[in-house]
Amino acid sequence: MIGVLALQGNFDAHIKVIKKLNLDYRLVNKSKDLDCLDGLVFPGGESTTISKLFKKNDNLIDGIKDFSNYKPILGTCAGIILMSKQANDERVYNFGFLDVIMQRNAYGRQVHSFEGNISVNYLDSSKDTKALFIRAPKIKEIGKDVEVFATYKNEVIGVKQGMHVGVTCHPELLNETLIHSICFNKK
Repeated sequence: MIGVLALQGNFDAHIKVIKKLNLDYRLVNKSKDLDCLDGLVFPGGESTTISKLFKKNDNLIDGIKDFSNYKPILGTCAGIILMSKQANDERVYNFGFLDVIMQRNAYGRQVHSFEGNISVNYLDSSKDTKALFIRAPKIKEIGKDVEVFATYKNEVIGVKQGMHVGVTCHPELLNETLIHSICFNKK
């Protein structure tokens, strides 16, 4: 069963992708919702708003930190910002699951959003898939233990560190399953 953080953001699209992979899901709002999950999704949304909601629930923060030691977490757009070690914005809570430094809203405002083909290289194969970039962040720095697995026009947009995966875009909004498959080992 995969949990989808449901504090704010578009978690419905992730649920559709999880169902398409024939996996069960549970919405996560409290620490106890993490029990018996096999993975967790940090959906896109607004990273400062999600951070405020996290800070109102320290038990959820502690629960997710503990969960991250044993189970994979996937972050898309705002999700990768929250998973990063730094976002250069003191309003954002950074869990540090991914040794990356992020720049929020790096592609511009909402009107600058776009759809693009991303290249995904994983397990000795390469595939292209579609994704949306909506007020998307950019990965500015990558730590030595971080694996790059996805690019857009030669720019890093997807990383993996240990079992955790983050992308700067929204493949779920186009009902694409490849990124979720990589994180949750669903072939």
